[in-house]
Amino acid sequence: MKNLNTLLAGIFLAVALPFGALVISSQVQLGSLGRAPAEEGGPLFPSREPGLAIQGRTVYVSLGCVSCHTQQVRPAGQGSDIARGYGARPSVARDYAQQGQVLLGDRRLGPDLANYGARAKDLSSVHAAIQHNGQFAFLYAGSKNEVASERAVALAAYLQSLRQDYSSPEAKLKK
Repeated sequence: MKNLNTLLAGIFLAVALPFGALVISSQVQLGSLGRAPAEEGGPLFPSREPGLAIQGRTVYVSLGCVSCHTQQVRPAGQGSDIARGYGARPSVARDYAQQGQVLLGDRRLGPDLANYGARAKDLSSVHAAIQHNGQFAFLYAGSKNEVASERAVALAAYLQSLRQDYSSPEAKLKK
């Protein structure tokens, strides 16, 4: 029992030193790695949403838009999304890599919104599309619903940020 402290210190060092060496060597090897460009030279992942679009995503979820709209362009053999103009290419997993909560939807009663930002002509057309469904009239004020609330502005910014108009290694953009 005289050497108990020495024994415990030896056991601790026998476990701690290899573990520390493993962690430090991994950090040295992989810690300085950054994002790699795509093989074709374009972006490897879609760009992040701007701040107002992140707020609009919250509005989109709170209004339950995900229950009627999908955000996934289906491949040619699984539907007519590309023929309808919902997108120029099918959606792939890489399109959702930057999203914390993926809003694919479970049913499509309204049009697919995965590439809505590329299809929308301008901000006024986005607001007109939101107002088209009468249940969202409360987001606008005025005699002709011409004044958009903060929630409507954020929702429009989110819808404008929905873009899949870039090529990815899994799904090439058809020109």
